[in-house]
Amino acid sequence: MKFAQDSQDDGYVITAYDSDSIAINGKTFRQSLIIAPTRLHQDWEADTIGQLQQPHIDTVLSFEPELIIIGTGNKLVFPAVEIYSEIIRRGIGVDFMDTGAACRTYNILMSEGRNVVAGIIISE
Repeated sequence: MKFAQDSQDDGYVITAYDSDSIAINGKTFRQSLIIAPTRLHQDWEADTIGQLQQPHIDTVLSFEPELIIIGTGNKLVFPAVEIYSEIIRRGIGVDFMDTGAACRTYNILMSEGRNVVAGIIISE
């Protein structure tokens, strides 16, 4: 399990992750979720990047982020642009990366005070 330094007083921080789980403020989750500095959606029903559909993106957009990170699982996989075209249309930055990179990037951006939201896919 990889660990990141955290300051739990500042909001939701990813404190550890591995191929089948993620820990947020020390609590372990084994399902896909959405994390933002002040909100946590614990049951994001996107179990694989191949299952990602517009309703999943709409849930991420409901957080009103300035930047979106999607952790695609153990490997970087890009979905069809039609799936995330609404993000682009709204002028919101979006990046896809493997889940480990997404966790690290989220923590950095969150610590900088950015309005970042990460959709983290945990594949079983």
